Amino acid sequence: MKELTEIKNIVSNPYAYIRKCKKQTGKKVVGYCCSYAPEEIIWAAGAMPVRLFSANENIHLADTHLQSYCCSLVRGILEEALADRLDFLDGVIFPHTCDSFQRLSDIWRLNIKGPFHLDVVLPVKLDTPSALQYLRDALEKFKNDLGGKLGREITNAMLADSIRTYNKIRRLIGKLYELRCENPQIISGADFHAVIKAAMIMDKNDFLEALSQIITQLEKDGAQKTKAKVKKLVLSGSVCSHPDIYNIIENAGGVVVWDDLCTGYRYFEGLMAENSRPLEAIAERYLNRVVCPAKHMQLKGRGENLVRLVKNSGAEGVVFLLLKFCDPHAFDFPYLKGMLEEASIPCMLLDVETELPSEGQLQTRFETFIQIL
Repeated sequence: MKELTEIKNIVSNPYAYIRKCKKQTGKKVVGYCCSYAPEEIIWAAGAMPVRLFSANENIHLADTHLQSYCCSLVRGILEEALADRLDFLDGVIFPHTCDSFQRLSDIWRLNIKGPFHLDVVLPVKLDTPSALQYLRDALEKFKNDLGGKLGREITNAMLADSIRTYNKIRRLIGKLYELRCENPQIISGADFHAVIKAAMIMDKNDFLEALSQIITQLEKDGAQKTKAKVKKLVLSGSVCSHPDIYNIIENAGGVVVWDDLCTGYRYFEGLMAENSRPLEAIAERYLNRVVCPAKHMQLKGRGENLVRLVKNSGAEGVVFLLLKFCDPHAFDFPYLKGMLEEASIPCMLLDVETELPSEGQLQTRFETFIQIL
């Protein structure tokens, strides 16, 4: 499939694509590090939002600024900046999330010259009476600050158009998840991972066109592909930058049919009201979407959501894919594990960094877990 091949090429060399797109379109490129970055406002401003991922190379420059026990995602993003591999950025957005990203914001401001720098201080507690107004005010401030940095006024009409674009993408991503959940054989896990990652890298119009073509083709192919009997799994955690994980699980006799990742469905979950005032629509999505551990919304909300995902997807087990030293997700794990056990859902924990353990070691662990299922 031509569109899928192009997406895989982009994901394998994202910086080349971003530089080429920037040259062709003249758009400013704004980097961000978290799914709580208000992308819709960035896109409405005529800029291209791009999620920053960890370096795939040895991290050493960042170690002069961050302790070795900081998570590899934060250290890896800083490594990319210090090594001048992010010279295409015109600005960077840091939402108020975990302690490590807040410290990264401070270090970036002091040490990385060139791109503009904006913090977005969103509330931590999202279940208070004032949360919606706080969110709306924070987004209003961000809209004005970003418009000032980019030298343009961001109107409600521009925001409404951006919301429609993002809603189209989220609907199609939801369809892609449903198709793969119903018949995992229609697209490999690694290819599925590439599509999801591309959504955070590509120009939104380019991605929307490619995704539409991919889903149309998958719907045609789905009727012709036999549904193999494999053990269905759900991935849970923060980020997943390891397409090999999907291949190893599939070689072990399993398949990932859904996830609870901030670089997965948690990033796309929830549509925005297209008939409301734009900033309120964006704020309401942040309140209504499933939260990450850096935010608070009900004591058992995340656990109940994970159990619901497993049951709705027909999965038989959960793999917790946790970045080493990611405190918010590590603190969440015991209670999530307890709620899965109450629901008789087996799970396993896999600590990862920028590099995975050996393939043979992972294969053995997944084979053992799948045999238990």
